[in-house]
Amino acid sequence: MTEATFPAGVPVLTDGHVRLRAHRPDDLERIVEQSADPESMRWTLVPRPYGEEQGREFLALIEAAWNEPDGHRYWAITDAEDPDGRYAGTIDLRPSAAAGVAEVGFGLHPDARGRGLMAGALRLLAQHWFEQGGSRLHWRAVRGNFASWRVAWACGFTHHGTLPGSHPDPQGGPAVDTWMASLGADDVLEARTPWPEPLVLRTEEAGGLVLRPWLDEDVDALEPRDQPAHHMPARGILEPDTFPEWLLTRREKMALGTTLSWCVADAATGRALGEALVFVTEGTLDDDTAELGYQVLPSGRRRGVATAAARLVAGHALAPRADGGLGLRRLVAQTAEDNAGSNKVLDSLGFDIWGRETEADVLPGGRPVASLHWELLSR
Repeated sequence: MTEATFPAGVPVLTDGHVRLRAHRPDDLERIVEQSADPESMRWTLVPRPYGEEQGREFLALIEAAWNEPDGHRYWAITDAEDPDGRYAGTIDLRPSAAAGVAEVGFGLHPDARGRGLMAGALRLLAQHWFEQGGSRLHWRAVRGNFASWRVAWACGFTHHGTLPGSHPDPQGGPAVDTWMASLGADDVLEARTPWPEPLVLRTEEAGGLVLRPWLDEDVDALEPRDQPAHHMPARGILEPDTFPEWLLTRREKMALGTTLSWCVADAATGRALGEALVFVTEGTLDDDTAELGYQVLPSGRRRGVATAAARLVAGHALAPRADGGLGLRRLVAQTAEDNAGSNKVLDSLGFDIWGRETEADVLPGGRPVASLHWELLSR
């Protein structure tokens, strides 16, 4: 990057909604408030504790970086309609050793969140970087930081996966995983994939059910598994010990546009009874075909929960988007041939068998088990 001086050399960037400017001494109080906020502490490596001394050190670091020809570049984020230009957050650009490549970092003051300022700031910075000759902008965050990913997602970043044990734990524990994504100079600065979120669905069937988003506390309703191992992929099974990772993975897949998962709950008590979902293994849910899945906890069986939940989800998935559905043309499903309960559910919903794998699984005793492939078309 070219030589710059602080604050005169800091370019002001704006789109009429967001304004990026040089940091000022009077930003100190709000920098401290932002850095001491629980969400900042949870996801970033800000010093602990964080007070005025640390805030002054940060402002000094920003000035020194701008006065280095190839230093990091920091901007204060403000609401463009705020006549006082009150500090709302920080966004920074970190050039790498590779020509044309940089990494972005950002954070908002708690009272500035939820107003679209961060996505606007990221678009402004990306445009500035590419106008200066940059070719790629990288983003990374601790796995599970969905707020940060939502900003990058909204600005057109492509998710490249998870790098295990690649970042210090902000809480001081073992190294944590990070998500990685990037944006190219020719990419459009808008979301490239869907981010489906489960609508609440209700039915009076099976004694009354509500299909809703999963909650962390749903772990309290889970029970030990009692079904044959080949009836469901091991990593998909609801179990108390693995629920935190299971739930994070489900939310991760929804954030990547490949899965939509509901907690099937008793309408009267709210207690979790199982799961219903639609998902794809290639592409996203913007495509015209997805797979239907479901599972019911032992205590919720024999009352028609699986059939009622699957019927709700299938109807929602195949309903036109104009009517609030997913607009899919086709649903598919796969079951073990000896899974009589699951096969009965699909048959009752009008699914047809279109294929059979004769030895999809081999049981511990050596007996092969066939797999059935089902489909249901929108009408």
